[in-house]
Amino acid sequence: MKYIIGIDVGKAKLDCCWIQDIAAGKIKTKVWPNTPKGHQELLTWASLQLGVSTEQITFVMEATGVYHEALAYHLHGAGAGVVVTNPAQVRDYAKSLAVRTKNDRKDSVVLARFGHTQPWRVWQPESPEIRELRALLSRLEAVQKDLQRENNRQEKAQISAASEEVQRSIELVIQALEKEKRRLEHLLDDHIDRHPGLKKDRALLESIPGVGRVISRYMLAVYRSRNFRKGRQMAAYLGLVPVEHSSGSSVRARPRLSKAGNAVIRAKLYMPAVVSTRHNPDTKALYERLCANGKAKMSAIGAVMRKLVHICFGVLKHQQTYSPLLA
Repeated sequence: MKYIIGIDVGKAKLDCCWIQDIAAGKIKTKVWPNTPKGHQELLTWASLQLGVSTEQITFVMEATGVYHEALAYHLHGAGAGVVVTNPAQVRDYAKSLAVRTKNDRKDSVVLARFGHTQPWRVWQPESPEIRELRALLSRLEAVQKDLQRENNRQEKAQISAASEEVQRSIELVIQALEKEKRRLEHLLDDHIDRHPGLKKDRALLESIPGVGRVISRYMLAVYRSRNFRKGRQMAAYLGLVPVEHSSGSSVRARPRLSKAGNAVIRAKLYMPAVVSTRHNPDTKALYERLCANGKAKMSAIGAVMRKLVHICFGVLKHQQTYSPLLA
């Protein structure tokens, strides 16, 4: 018997649902605050209602930015099963049930039904060093965006002949952001060097022509944060798989990348893919073959980006430096 609790996670509260009888539609709901105290009260309530130990209960929730993370770690630490689903999957599942109403309580019911009827995998938390690596990468990306904005403001200020005080203010902010960017990059490299496993994996990634210091950090964080079994799963996670839209003889849309994953990593993969079309024998052969077959250059670059992710997965999975498959 499955003991499932569906949880709709919000910033301030947790809407929980236990389906007592899925055939009869008999449910019980409860709302708890999204706080450490609320997390413990939720665990106690679930055990009392279901009459089983925490280890026998599975909690199903959506990935909701950062708001679900503290709850997921708390539940996992208590020994409960945790399932963190893709919101797109749950949304499509709700459509299949002809659910037209959307509110927090209804979402928790849908999540509980999803846990009862759909296949899922138990969520596993990231290791502390990967959590720290991802946090540093996220912060560095934010600082780089702020730096780009200030550079744009500086250019506009110079063109519009803004006052000296305004231009000086912008220059001071740019200097501070550049200093913080250098500090974060040093922290990232130092963090990787302090962990032998991460250091070895980065060296393996950088043995691939086209993969340098920047993209190796992101590939390392992606590979270590999920339990990918195949390279195509990692490529799909990053939104680099082709999506076809055709039906019969009349519907013939051009295939495109799914773009379902992290847009930042896809953007950073573009230049390594371009470089690898010249220096990486595997991706160069792929690019030239696709172009010779009439594919647009951008489509061929998309295929190279996907191939590069497959190669990154391969060297990390087998723990071997890059070796070209083509002579």
